Amino acid sequence: MQGESTQAMARILVIDDHDTLREGMAVTLTRAGHTVSAVRSGQDGLAAYRKAPFDLVVTDLKMDGMDGIEVTKSLKALDAGAVVMVVTAFGTIETAVQAMQQGAYDFITKPFPPEVLRAKVDKGLELASTRKQVERLTARTAAHDTDAALTHGSLVGDSEPMQRLVSQVLKVAQSDATVLVRGESGTGKELVARMLHQRSPRRDGPFIVVHCAALAETLLESELFGHERGAFTGAVKRKLGRFELADGGTLFLDEIGEIPASVQTKLLRVLQEKEIQRVGGEDTFKVDVRVVSATHRDLQAEVKAGRFREDLYYRLHIVPVVLPPLRERPEDISLLARHFVAKHAMRVNRRVMGLDDSALRALARHAWPGNVRELENVIEQALVFAEGEQLTDLDLPSHLTASGTPRVEAGLPVLQGDRPLPDILEDLERQLIARAYEKASGVKTETARLLGIKTSALYYKLEKYGFLPKGTPPEES
Repeated sequence: MQGESTQAMARILVIDDHDTLREGMAVTLTRAGHTVSAVRSGQDGLAAYRKAPFDLVVTDLKMDGMDGIEVTKSLKALDAGAVVMVVTAFGTIETAVQAMQQGAYDFITKPFPPEVLRAKVDKGLELASTRKQVERLTARTAAHDTDAALTHGSLVGDSEPMQRLVSQVLKVAQSDATVLVRGESGTGKELVARMLHQRSPRRDGPFIVVHCAALAETLLESELFGHERGAFTGAVKRKLGRFELADGGTLFLDEIGEIPASVQTKLLRVLQEKEIQRVGGEDTFKVDVRVVSATHRDLQAEVKAGRFREDLYYRLHIVPVVLPPLRERPEDISLLARHFVAKHAMRVNRRVMGLDDSALRALARHAWPGNVRELENVIEQALVFAEGEQLTDLDLPSHLTASGTPRVEAGLPVLQGDRPLPDILEDLERQLIARAYEKASGVKTETARLLGIKTSALYYKLEKYGFLPKGTPPEES
């Protein structure tokens, strides 16, 4: 339906003692896809909220008995996270300030057209969604902190590289500087960004994530900066961008090296001027956002190749944080493995309590081209097939236990006197293919390009080493 809200099926409470206006707002919001309850008085509204909290409350200001200011104050006392908008025929600055002081997020002045009501409500629902996200992240961080001796937020490890990393993150978190997190795929760049936010003075503000590589150029620009109604085909309503939603908090731009040149230019302006302009709009808005970005690419090489703006690189690279790959902290493998068993066992296989020595030895021999993410996937897979109380090497994927796979150190396999050179070279080839396959996100043609071999040869090797089942048909180009 044209003009239908994207915030579908929210629960909204309308409080107004004027029958016509109350019923009109209820119809407008119901047609927008929401579930609406409408009551005549502030007392009835509070009673309804106590039974089951609503995502948003719209209350008239001037009502007999309890007025809108008192309703707002009582709702915030009942639920500090309540999102309230005040409707008033007396649109003075004093009225707006008083409503805001009691906790209202916005007000709307009568008379108003249906599209203005929908837009104001959508803004409130986006605020409610952001607050819920922050609450979930805060609760998650608090739970992780109970095991702070071994975990730092969600960063697990007590090796020297991890201790240096955590020490750096804790120091950087106290500043408001822009941070660039670098590291291979699967090393935990988003976890570092979350830790920077949760340990910063902005911890009570929103933490908003944008996965830049997953969005087309036009969508990415709209996601970052928002758009006005009619800005492009399909823009049936105003949309707030991630910068606006992150105001007062942290914006995490994952895989920043993937953004196109046109978006790079606009992002540079935001970082310089601290203001945004929605797509299709003329007004600019100030934003107070700390930007943390991440990439697995070498951005300096991208700058030299002309694919990334040099001035933007230096804006993003004010404080660099580099994550060590798992192969550079092998002493953390057993700790991480136990952590993932504890994390997933209750959901996947309740009887498993840990790992035996044979499983730990097999994990220690592996090169982990996919880093911590690969290790977590391996443990979760092993839990599915395990039959005993301890994971053994027999529960692990076959490529981890095949005749003593050598662990890679400093780019070379550890030599073992009882293994012939052809076997070692074959293991190294498998590890290099696994690393290229991970870097290419499973795209076969890109994997072949990275390895410098034909796609037909890649399919043979992927089947040979168990990455694909036998007889897998080639991808269509």
